[in-house]
Amino acid sequence: MPEILLHYIWQQRLWSGFEQTTTDGLSVEIISTGQYNRNAGPDFSNAHVRIGQQDWIGNIEIHIHASDWYKHKHHTDGAYDNTILHIVCVADKDIENTRGEKIPQCELRYPADRDYMSEWLVHAQEMQMPVYHIECSHQLQSDASLMTEGWKKTLLLKRLECKRQSILQLLSITQNSWTHAFYISLAHNFGFHTNGIAFETLAIQTPLSCLLKHRDSLFQVTAILLGQSGLLNADTAIDGERKALWNEYEFLSKKFSLTPMHASLWKKARMRPQNAPEVRIRQFAQLIHHSEFLFSKLIQAQEIDTMVDILQVEVQDTDTRISLSPKLGRKSIEILLINTVIPYQYAYAIAQQKVKNDATVLQLMEAIPAEDNSIIRQWKMLGQTIHSAADTQALIHLYQNYCQPHQCYNCQVGYQIFSQRQLSLF
Repeated sequence: MPEILLHYIWQQRLWSGFEQTTTDGLSVEIISTGQYNRNAGPDFSNAHVRIGQQDWIGNIEIHIHASDWYKHKHHTDGAYDNTILHIVCVADKDIENTRGEKIPQCELRYPADRDYMSEWLVHAQEMQMPVYHIECSHQLQSDASLMTEGWKKTLLLKRLECKRQSILQLLSITQNSWTHAFYISLAHNFGFHTNGIAFETLAIQTPLSCLLKHRDSLFQVTAILLGQSGLLNADTAIDGERKALWNEYEFLSKKFSLTPMHASLWKKARMRPQNAPEVRIRQFAQLIHHSEFLFSKLIQAQEIDTMVDILQVEVQDTDTRISLSPKLGRKSIEILLINTVIPYQYAYAIAQQKVKNDATVLQLMEAIPAEDNSIIRQWKMLGQTIHSAADTQALIHLYQNYCQPHQCYNCQVGYQIFSQRQLSLF
């Protein structure tokens, strides 16, 4: 059986109804299968499982044989240290992470009808589709109007509310500092999903105050961030620029008592050069260097083009010790607006008890072109008309919070379908 089919079984919860246990005999309750990772690193992130009486949130790695863990050298890769459960068909070997800690394993139990799943897999590969499944796909293809504009507006506001709750959590750990919380959120989204966790870790381990004290020097801000990322060290400082940056980081890290993160957290495989971690870190440094009072400027901006101008920095630095990275493209900036700036405007207005009605938020999202990702391409295949980020954010929220966890009864589309079925019985 191909490994990707086991991914499908896991993601689509085809194991539902089967008792799952670890190889040590502890019960396994799968609360959330996590988010599928199409890049380097563990197969699923942010999963939630209960092993025995203990809840765990982290990564899931999937192999046909447990011994594949060692064949793929995951035991030497720190990116896999947060693996909370190893899903396998055959547990032929115990496994450990880089710290020598034993990782729980589960021989997944699922339906024996593999022919059906194999046929589905072939179809998905032929169509180059992601391994996603939407229960009402046939009904939507027959009648796209089941997805109403009112439901999409509700979904968009639900998504913004979820992001507001995440912002409130950040505020609780930053002593209610909006500037500091925004810095962490912006850093996370500078990772553009693939390196979001790594970028957030970088921001948490690098106090904003340190960067602001040296904001006037792009060289020093870059040295701090690259040194803190773990990507710049004594071994990687192999040319004149990187040696100078490393020397500067050694001085500043002692000054501020900084400890770098582990470089293994950064994902580099199957990545375009402009998305490489070091390029993004340098761009982040340029933004901090160039933009004084960044949070205040963005929170007050009322037009998308104004926000783009603030984030689309083009630095002209006279310090010959450092080379400049290309400025962020419009598409990248729009992603930052969708995931960081507009949610913070929404949350800040509510916190300040200012009048900022739903229509204002909708107008901002509607002014940004539609996103293009595997989830949205799936919705397009089902006949959904998608005009802007307001539509894409609504449909992403729908998939992640209703389709993926099979919450069809709570979805307006599902409710309409169930109602039609009930009426047809009379």
